Amino acid sequence: MILSRLAGRPFLLTAGIVVALVLPWFIYPPVALDIVCWALFAAAVDLLLGFTGLLSFGHAAFWGGSGYATGLIALHSSLPFPVAVLGGAAFAAVLAVPIGFLSVRLRGIYFAMVTLAFAQMVYFVANQWRDATGGENGLQGIPREFFGLDLSDPFYFYYAALPFVLVGLVIAWRIVRSPFGRVLMSIRDNPNRARALGYSIDRYKLLAFVLSAALSGLAGGLFTIGHGFASLQGVYWTTSGQAVMMVVLGGIGTLWGGAIGAALVVELNDYLATAGFEETGIITGAIFILVVLLFRRGVWGTARDLIAARTARRRPAPETSESKVGASV
Repeated sequence: MILSRLAGRPFLLTAGIVVALVLPWFIYPPVALDIVCWALFAAAVDLLLGFTGLLSFGHAAFWGGSGYATGLIALHSSLPFPVAVLGGAAFAAVLAVPIGFLSVRLRGIYFAMVTLAFAQMVYFVANQWRDATGGENGLQGIPREFFGLDLSDPFYFYYAALPFVLVGLVIAWRIVRSPFGRVLMSIRDNPNRARALGYSIDRYKLLAFVLSAALSGLAGGLFTIGHGFASLQGVYWTTSGQAVMMVVLGGIGTLWGGAIGAALVVELNDYLATAGFEETGIITGAIFILVVLLFRRGVWGTARDLIAARTARRRPAPETSESKVGASV
């Protein structure tokens, strides 16, 4: 079983990279960019929800806040877009420090509600600070500077942004596979035992919160540069809810399941909007209910468990001492 998992990982990794590379050839490039940005955002949310056990409804503050910071840097400087995006991610991480410090001591619904309240505070600031954020009009005409290269075509910008998304996903994977990630999972499963072992669970939660916010900010900055504008929708609480829905659809605690959830939600919304159907929430909500009822661990989580169960059934049963004695006789 272990050998099959090790053999399957390179195949899945190669398949994922190939899909990411050919995606804009088969669907509209801006939609392809939305999918990979939301996939990174969902992975960041899953880092906190699936591996730390903290449900946040405030990550829109980091996605949208980074979008505003990235847009302001790009608009008021001639720096290339990677610098603006990294600046937005740094802003999201700094913003997450006080929010996380005041939130991680809470658990369950209390943590979710406090993060939601902080996100709404960020929304209020973005709406009222019109001189910097543009208020209801947002920031428009954000450039895509990159050492004189013409990235106005969404097709080419997709490939300029894709390496940052892949690096963000690798960072998330490395976090959950590291000793730090193992401590996070122990805190998720049994915080009292983790505290008894000497771990400062509040510090670990805070660091996980900041790392998750930084990855969310990276995704939000790329999304903003790709679309050329930053709006209040990015910092509204429904953005957090949509990311959580993507994680649940793909599978909580799978990390890669969020990419599947992002592809499903973004592609479905685009299809319904193109078809002229305005009440997209009805369809996406119905699909969400069906997936939750039929796939308790999400699409990818359920598929992974089925593959693991089938592999276990195909393994030969280990020989017991009685069978060895019988064979010798």
